[in-house]
Amino acid sequence: MDKTINIKGKLVSFSEPWVMGILNVTPDSFYAGSRKQTEKEIEERIRTILSEGGKIIDVGGYSSRPDATDIPEEEEMARLKVALEILRKHYAEVPVSVDTFRSGIARRCVEEYNVGIVNDISGGEMDSAMFETVASLHVPYILMHMKGTPQTMKQHTDYQDLMNDLMSYFSQKVNQLHYLGVCDVILDPGFGFSKTLEQNYILMNKLSEFAIFELPLLVGISRKRMIYQLLDSTAENSLNGTSVLNTVALLNGADILRVHDVKAAVEAVKIVTKLKNTL
Repeated sequence: MDKTINIKGKLVSFSEPWVMGILNVTPDSFYAGSRKQTEKEIEERIRTILSEGGKIIDVGGYSSRPDATDIPEEEEMARLKVALEILRKHYAEVPVSVDTFRSGIARRCVEEYNVGIVNDISGGEMDSAMFETVASLHVPYILMHMKGTPQTMKQHTDYQDLMNDLMSYFSQKVNQLHYLGVCDVILDPGFGFSKTLEQNYILMNKLSEFAIFELPLLVGISRKRMIYQLLDSTAENSLNGTSVLNTVALLNGADILRVHDVKAAVEAVKIVTKLKNTL
């Protein structure tokens, strides 16, 4: 059975995986090549994502890298506004998600800028009003696993059993969201968040176990430390490693790839889809 979600009244299917292009409007994202500050840079990034086959644009104004600087809500919104104005004015038909853990930001983005999806790295843990807000907005919600905050997550890598703990976390959160009336939930295991290098690869190896939830599965490993630390490299030189892991993720059930490099991810989707269709 194909997994589906309702984005602004349109039912979309993941019979073939989607690629989500990252649009960073932060000055301090871990991957310097992804930072877009001016209107011109933002417009060029949007055009690149779409021309290379991206289906969703994920806009973020708060860096979630380890030890990132905490910024006020007003500053996060001011960063987002520039990109959201362009998207609303010129790309209204394109599905847009906002990467935020703040319910006030989520509400403004949906109500004022027609954003269609809320992407919350904290799973509602950093803003207790988030779940009820998403329920009232009637938008899909990307539920990610993280312990602590971006500033403290490196200190929270202790698990009784990694996969059992994650399964319990998602089961509890999904039930809570469904109870509140959130119909469309996308799971994100949170690669790189509150997980050691070893734990990230255990998680990738067992990714297919999330199929038990029968919900769309998002994987975001693009140019992350789990790649360049293992390869003794840098984020800037991690495209090949990213493509390898994206392919593994697709083979293990990923429905959405959240990436910096859209073209490479779209090619991975095409090849894996072809392989699966020849079985």
